[in-house]
Amino acid sequence: MTHLAASWPFWAVLSAVFAAATAILAKLGVSLVPADVATLIRTAIITLIVAVLVAVTGQAKSIPEITPRAWFFLGLSAVATGASWLCYFRALKLGPAAQVAPIDKLSVVFVAVLAVAFLGERLSAMEWTGIGFIAFGAALVAFAG
Repeated sequence: MTHLAASWPFWAVLSAVFAAATAILAKLGVSLVPADVATLIRTAIITLIVAVLVAVTGQAKSIPEITPRAWFFLGLSAVATGASWLCYFRALKLGPAAQVAPIDKLSVVFVAVLAVAFLGERLSAMEWTGIGFIAFGAALVAFAG
């Protein structure tokens, strides 16, 4: 397990599994309350869970060492996350989860493009082909029905 816990693919797969659960559970929950209220409840619970995790693991002591640059980018990331969540819950409120989620996962395509443009990452022709398939697959699932 130690080897797996240090492996980014392990955590990425878990992220995908939890994201799938999020879509189904959020769809069930958002059907009972306004989308923005659902986002607030989700955010409050996540904040509590992560605060406990940071405290229990002793990571809180690193907070004073965070640089202004890191605060800036983490702050922008928080704004983007909040906007994403608000839009996602609104979409789930209005549409079927099986169609909303694939469009949301177009973020994979956007990340690839932005990582190349702003982070200097390079993708092979095979990787770009995969990104194209993701985009095509998302469009098929979301709009072909």
